[in-house]
Amino acid sequence: MLTKRIIPCLDIKNRQTVKGVNFENLKYAGDPVELAKKYSNEKADELVFLDITATNDKRKTTINMVEQIAKNIFIPFTVGGGIRSIDDIKELLNAGADKISINSQAVLTPQIIEQASKYFGSQCIIIAIDSKYVDNDYYVFINAGKKNTGIKLKDWIIEVEKLGAGEILLTSMDTDGTQNGFDINMTKLVTDCVNIPVIASGGAGANSQHFIDVFKKTNVDASLAASIFHFNTLPILKLKDNLKKAKINIRI
Repeated sequence: MLTKRIIPCLDIKNRQTVKGVNFENLKYAGDPVELAKKYSNEKADELVFLDITATNDKRKTTINMVEQIAKNIFIPFTVGGGIRSIDDIKELLNAGADKISINSQAVLTPQIIEQASKYFGSQCIIIAIDSKYVDNDYYVFINAGKKNTGIKLKDWIIEVEKLGAGEILLTSMDTDGTQNGFDINMTKLVTDCVNIPVIASGGAGANSQHFIDVFKKTNVDASLAASIFHFNTLPILKLKDNLKKAKINIRI
């Protein structure tokens, strides 16, 4: 049985780590490089770095910060934000990223998924999906949650798997930053429809039960969180110990 993964996330704006609620009201949460070192030392399974304003600012991810972080950690490192081409992916992998997360551009030009997975291998291509419950269904949003694409979540996840995505990073915009628990219904919908790994994101609070629930009630492979790790309200090692006690297969 594969071990479940715990993944801290660095949402980056103006070279600072930030965190908000429902994608709004962003607040400073710490220095990205220092937080990255901390999570590597605390035995996080992976680290995700998302330059959340790169797409809307029409610019690339901050490469030198990616390089700084990569030099200071010893865990798999995923980078996303502002990725528009195969050359952008190549640049980030050369800067030290192990995996690449593509969100808006994957929706705008789905062929990039197929091209990237063939060129670099599907194992390093993650498709990030921001979704919200609207008019009795889940829809896909892009541009840092600002634009509803009109595409239903179920249709999109099936498409990205067909195109060769290696993994899905699923964020519930409804639960993001609320710290009331993951969106179990949305996560289960996705894990029941695809055979590739899924990372659950959005809603984790300083309560290990939130992670226990998403691991036991869905077939998710990993859980991602930010605020509770940044502000140390639920340290990674304590969380992992509680998951172990709940008989969830986790690496400590």
